[in-house]
Amino acid sequence: MNKINAPLITRRQALSTSAAVLAGGLAPQEMQAQGKKKASLKKGDVILFQGDSITDAGRDRKRQDIPNDKAAFGRGYPLLLGNQLLADYPKLDLKIYNRGNSGHKVPQLDARWQKDTIDLNPAILSILIGVNDMWHKMSGKYDGTVKDYGDQFAALLKRTKKELPKVRIVVCEPFVLRCGAINDTWFPEFDQRRALAKKVAEEAGVDFVPFQSMFDKAIAAGTEPAHWAADGVHPTAAGHELMAKTWREVVGI
Repeated sequence: MNKINAPLITRRQALSTSAAVLAGGLAPQEMQAQGKKKASLKKGDVILFQGDSITDAGRDRKRQDIPNDKAAFGRGYPLLLGNQLLADYPKLDLKIYNRGNSGHKVPQLDARWQKDTIDLNPAILSILIGVNDMWHKMSGKYDGTVKDYGDQFAALLKRTKKELPKVRIVVCEPFVLRCGAINDTWFPEFDQRRALAKKVAEEAGVDFVPFQSMFDKAIAAGTEPAHWAADGVHPTAAGHELMAKTWREVVGI
């Protein structure tokens, strides 16, 4: 996935999308089925967002070691979640980081996992990865199979749980919307890959945020796919807002 500048989320944009967010969200019972239990936060907890350009969202890498830094959060759902959690839990001294990297696939996550995840010792670790594992294969830059994706992701979660036994892992469903760069050639393989993400999460006993189902429901409610992700992959301001809302409902914080 080539790096694409994510749209800057302003207060006006966030407010203007609130009605669409409410229409597109999943029902509370659906959220409860995805989250294992309500999260509990303790003073000094680290919350870490990992993934590709959707998570990266133009973050300032020069400031990535500064917790709770607005520029280091990027311009996407980690910014929204970081701002919300810091405002909602001001006495907990939370430390929130975004380490998403544009263009990355599961093997790239694995290569930088020690420094960018294990060493940060997060209490909550959110992972959104998978679209590049498909996109780069289609462009001839990668030869990883559907099975490779599932096996590599499962191994990464196993390693993480072994080295960080107390971490709460949140696996986010990879998603694409049928517009922009996305056409019929993506299917059914992409659906097979996102199904594996859910299976891997279930087998590891971790939370699963159903982003594809969330966007599908929002579109079925009457909005165009491009409203949520203009190129079919990278969310708009409205898309990031909906992601943040659903993430919090699943994780329970």
